[in-house]
Parts: sequence; C-alpha cells; structure tokens
Amino acid sequence: MQNKRRLITLICLLLGFGYAGISLINYQTARTAIREAIVDAELPLTSDNIYSEIQKDLIRPVFVSSMMAHDTFVRDWVLAGEKDVDRMTRYLAEVRARYGTITSFFVSDQSHVYYHADGVLKHVRQGEWRDEWYFRVRTLREPYEINVDVDMANRDALTIFVNHRVADYEGHFIGATGVGLTVDSVRRLIDVYQLRYNRGILFVAPDGKVMLSTRGGPSAGADLHKIEGFSSIADSVLKEKRGSFQYTKNGREYLVNARFIPELNWYLLVEKWEDEALADIRRVLVVNLGLCAVITALVILAVSLTINRYQSRLEEMATVDKLTGLANRQAFDILLEQAFKEARRDGTPLSLLLVDIDDFKDINDKHGHLAGDAVIRHVAGIARQCVRESDLLCRWGGEEYLAALRGCGREQALTLAESIRARIQQAGEDEPGPFQGLTVSIGVATLHTGDTPDSLLRRSDSALYAAKADGRNKVRAA
Repeated sequence: MQNKRRLITLICLLLGFGYAGISLINYQTARTAIREAIVDAELPLTSDNIYSEIQKDLIRPVFVSSMMAHDTFVRDWVLAGEKDVDRMTRYLAEVRARYGTITSFFVSDQSHVYYHADGVLKHVRQGEWRDEWYFRVRTLREPYEINVDVDMANRDALTIFVNHRVADYEGHFIGATGVGLTVDSVRRLIDVYQLRYNRGILFVAPDGKVMLSTRGGPSAGADLHKIEGFSSIADSVLKEKRGSFQYTKNGREYLVNARFIPELNWYLLVEKWEDEALADIRRVLVVNLGLCAVITALVILAVSLTINRYQSRLEEMATVDKLTGLANRQAFDILLEQAFKEARRDGTPLSLLLVDIDDFKDINDKHGHLAGDAVIRHVAGIARQCVRESDLLCRWGGEEYLAALRGCGREQALTLAESIRARIQQAGEDEPGPFQGLTVSIGVATLHTGDTPDSLLRRSDSALYAAKADGRNKVRAA
C-alpha cells in the first residue's frame, strides 16, 4: 500500500511539474517574444506614425505661411512703405478666418511693427525675451521654423507658431509672417492618437518639462525627473535622441519609446503597460495550468484505478486458489494465526477440519485431470455451503481442504464435519461420471490449552490419517 502511494505520488509530481514546467517555459518564451515585438517594432512604429501624422498636421499651416510669405500683396505693401495698416489687418484676418488658424501675423523688418489680424500688436525689440523668435528667424538659413511659444494676442496661450521668412523680389529679408495653432488643438490630436493606438503619449521639453500628455498621463508643466517611474529614465531619455526604455510604477512594468521631434523641439514619448500586452498569454497560461491540473488528475485517477485493479488481481492471485475460489494456503496461514489469537484472547473454542478426497488419484487416472479439477471444485462448493460465514475455508493442498471453525467446540465440529461428509457421499451416489462413488475423509481437532497453530494442525492431520486408516469416508477426532 505504501509503495503504491509512493508510485502515485511520484507520477503526480512528474506530471504536475512536467506540465507546469512546459507551460511556464512556453509563457516565458511568448513573453520574451511579445516584449521584443513591443520594444523593437510596435512602439517605434507607433512613434513613427504619430510623428508622421504630426508632420502631416503641420503641413497645412506651413503651406499657409509659405503662401503668405510669397504673396505679392505682402511684399508690395511692405516695399510701398506700409502706408495702409487696415489693408494688412484685413489680409491677416482673412487668412485667419479662411484657414482656421488661431492667429496670423506679419512683422516688418523695416519698422519692427508686429501686425496682427486684430490690428497692430506691438513693436519688436532686440533683447526682449518675447521677441527672441523674430531675431532668430532673421538669421535662419531655412525658409521657416516651427516654434512653441506664448501668444500675446491670445492671453499668452501656449501656441505652435509657423514662422516664415519674407524676402523682397531680390531676396533681401524684409520681415516674418506666419500662423499659429493652439496647443489645445495638438492635445486633441494626441487624444485621437491615444484612442487609435491605445498608448500613452507625452511631449516633453528638453529641460524635462511635460508639455502635453494624453488623458491619465502627467499634467502639463510636471517635471519628468520628479514623476514616479519616469524619474528613473528621465536623464537617459533627454540625453538620447531616440531609444527604448523601461520603468516600474506601482508594481507594473512600462515600456517606453522616445524620439526627438526637431520641428517642435520636443521629445515624443510613447509608452505601453507591459502587462496589458501579456494579458492574453497570461490567460492562456492560466487555462493551460488548469488543463494540466485536470489532465494530471485524470491520469492519476486512471493510474490509481489501474494500479488498484492489478494490485487486487495480484492480491487475489496471492491469496485465492484459482481453481476453487477459496483462500489458498498462504492466506489461510495468516487468517488462522488471527483466529488463533482471537480464541486465546476471548477464551472461545476453535476447531479445525482437514478434509481429503478419498482415492483422488484413481479419479485422475480413470477420468483425467480435467475431471479431477471438476471434482475438486465440486467438493469445495459443498464444503462452502456447509460452513458458516464466520468460518474460514481454504484449499490446503491438491485434494485437501482446511476449515477453521470459530466458536465451535469438539461436538459441534464433529457434527459439521459429518454433515460435509454425508452431503459429499450423497452427491457421489446421485451424480454420474467422475462424481460417482465420491467420498471424503475428515480429521477434526479442537484447540487445547498449550496448543499452537502448528500443533493444532498436526493433530487434525493425525485425525485425518486415522479416518483414512479406518476405511475412508469417515470423520475422526484427534
């Protein structure tokens, strides 16, 4: 029994650890593959898409500013001495209304006047921090720049300006013109990106200040160095122009792709919660582990049933006589020892009957061994019918049977033995063939003080020999 339990436990452990190990290895392999796909392909591709769409969204205002810079009206009006301010104001207002910009402007290099769609705004001055953009545009080699700055004409709202150089017909710089888009319009765009790509998106200035972020992200103005999670990668992000990073926040792993956008002079950060990407394979892992548990349980059940079945068969082969279905001698030795101890402990009588088929060799010689087997089974059946349920009956040897009668004294044992002998003799008179003339001899021995199982057996054997010597078909007591 203990060996069986050890075997089942070993099989259970092998199957459980085997299935679980394979599932975990597959999970780790899939996790690594998904992680590499996110870091090497998914986030960079999303970043490229967003960058492309930002460029696309900025193409229209760039085109408008270019159109303004090359408009003959603007150049002729400046070269004519900027005499009719209302004409420029109406022109800028029309541009603003037609193209849906938040602002439109022109700054003359001759007068340093800042013209706006609502009129003259101010005079730009060297050294004024609000006017630095203009003097930077004067020295540009490129025709235009995209700059993020506050808009004085719009309550200092953070605005994305497209500043375009204006030259006369000989290529000399005569001013700067352009349009502005509110950062809110860009914020709406990145909200669209968030819904489209299901990613967190941030725009960060070179000093680490968060300029824009999608819903649920860091608030505008927050310092990247002081934001939980981002603080661990802030220096690396701002140092590199492009790269992939990872940080931990609230026990969750986040993957980040960062790139610098020169048009805005901002960093674009695209992040994704790693666990979100792994949710599906985690569900697969749980399902696999559940299936492993079920399969292991079924296998263990099948193995247990098989082992129990074969063990029962082995136990039956070891303890049951195949021919008669009675207990065999090995099993009877154990049972007799137990019955002997019970009789000694309880002070109850115990008797043995040793039954032997008379002239069995003649039956085999005359009718064959198969007929002899039939006779053995027949006698066993009659003996089983005669003894009580509490009695023990076994096939002791070839044609011998041994019965242990619990709580049965000498006289009761003799009566039971005589009943067996008479019924077998009657069957021998009624049945034809090998059963014809069938008789048995029986030796009876009752437990005495000082007896052992072996001595009790010897006395029953002596009584059997006495029955044989007295002419067979007899019952004799030791």
